[in-house]
Amino acid sequence: MVTVRLHNLIFSGHHGVFKEELATGNTFEVHLDVLYDEKDHPFESLDTIVNYVTLFAIIKQRMHQPSPLLEKIADEIIGKIKLQYPFIREVILSIYKLQAPIGNFQGKAGMTLHKKFDS
Repeated sequence: MVTVRLHNLIFSGHHGVFKEELATGNTFEVHLDVLYDEKDHPFESLDTIVNYVTLFAIIKQRMHQPSPLLEKIADEIIGKIKLQYPFIREVILSIYKLQAPIGNFQGKAGMTLHKKFDS
């Protein structure tokens, strides 16, 4: 099993349910793991593997479209990845708000969506 990882990706965006979040925006951190079986996809060329450049483009494109829920963003990113790479077995995607709109809160708040596929 191969895991392609993109971690600590930083994006600015206007995601959230509060008016202030939509107006001022926030900084988001994204972590992605995509797993696939190398037995079915030998390491021959970029056409036979999961390309992290393509994964980054998918994430970047979606992170620049405002959305109220991080879960919706994660689900749509995973859907696009699965469409691009139908052979993947598993995707783990985490999105964090680095300035969460919570009084007296220090840290980051976020969610993880983990999907497994039969093929």
